[in-house]
Amino acid sequence: MRWKGRRQSSNFEDRTNQSSGRGSRSPFGRGGIRLPSRGKMGGRGGMSFKSMLLLGVIFLGLWAFGIVSPADILSNMGGGSASNFETTQSQSSTAEQDEMTQFVRTVLAETEDVWNGIMKSEGVDYPEPTLVSFRGRVNSACGTASSATGPFYCPGDSQVYIDLSFYDELARKFGAAGDFAQAYVLAHEVGHHVQNVIGVLPKFNQMRRSMSKVEENRMSVRVELQADCFAGIWAHFTAQKGLLERGDIEEALNAANQIGDDTLQKRSQGFVVPESFNHGTSEQRKNWFTRGFETGKLASCDTFNTNI
Repeated sequence: MRWKGRRQSSNFEDRTNQSSGRGSRSPFGRGGIRLPSRGKMGGRGGMSFKSMLLLGVIFLGLWAFGIVSPADILSNMGGGSASNFETTQSQSSTAEQDEMTQFVRTVLAETEDVWNGIMKSEGVDYPEPTLVSFRGRVNSACGTASSATGPFYCPGDSQVYIDLSFYDELARKFGAAGDFAQAYVLAHEVGHHVQNVIGVLPKFNQMRRSMSKVEENRMSVRVELQADCFAGIWAHFTAQKGLLERGDIEEALNAANQIGDDTLQKRSQGFVVPESFNHGTSEQRKNWFTRGFETGKLASCDTFNTNI
């Protein structure tokens, strides 16, 4: 996606350095991909006696051949090189975080342009959502959520929440790399904001109070697929601006495929339970994104009166 040098949204709040307490109530946001838990790396830490002995032999060998001096060995044992490495690594991580922040703010600005235009043509005001970047845990009007929830939209405060490290998880653990895969995820959550503006989410929230869990899941699938379709509409107009590059749509479709309910359940437990689907299958998510992308029209995204 050709995003660099374009307008960045001012509707952005950085909470990455804020602590949000220990709350555990899951938000009723829309979206949210539960991530595999991060396991501990390595054992107890530290170096075993055998490892220290082997390292000593290697250093003595290098010293004997004149490759390193005793001063070099003492310097390395003192940790000076590790300190320099950690500083360089920290600087690199900060630069990547800054670029990712610029990216999501640019994508958000593009969604603002598209949905302001569409809503104006429909005679509807479009109050722009705020994107909140957080790390670890965050408080919202919908409750407290952790990074494991994945990106989500809270209709209570009209804000989209994302821990930007999710994109690394999306690439490494879900096999959905690429900047347009990342853009698709954000456009999907903005799609929920559009649903909130036009009354879809408020109606669903009201109806779900009298629904069984199975009925609620079925209706939730329709809500989620419509958000996918709205993401496709955004991609349609983004393509018209000439901002898409070769392979971008394929990245979005791959992301939709990797986070379908059936694919996630097969990956996590080896079998699927259709009654528990609440976002749609991989095929459904791809199909509805494609429908929005090909038509660019709100009317094509009526998942509630269509056989999905």
